[in-house]
Amino acid sequence: MNRIPPVIDMAPDGTFRTKPPGMRAPLSFKLLLGATIVAVLAGAAAVAALALWIAALLLPVVVIAAVVAWGTYKYRAWRRGVLGGASGGLRSVYYRTR
Repeated sequence: MNRIPPVIDMAPDGTFRTKPPGMRAPLSFKLLLGATIVAVLAGAAAVAALALWIAALLLPVVVIAAVVAWGTYKYRAWRRGVLGGASGGLRSVYYRTR
């Protein structure tokens, strides 16, 4: 046996004075970690882009629905006769008397 025993450089309180060699992560692990982070960020960006694209597609539908709802409200108010020009505008609160 021609092996030289390792030198343990330990302080009296039980801690090591120097870090043992080879305790750093290997390069392949660092590359894997970096690639995983990049992939997760790219996936998150793709999901965000998809959500914005769907919102942009739905925007004209929402605007048209709002215009139709506003027109329906104005028409019904006109039919009820509550569209008063100088008398205060639209009145939508009614009290039922018994």
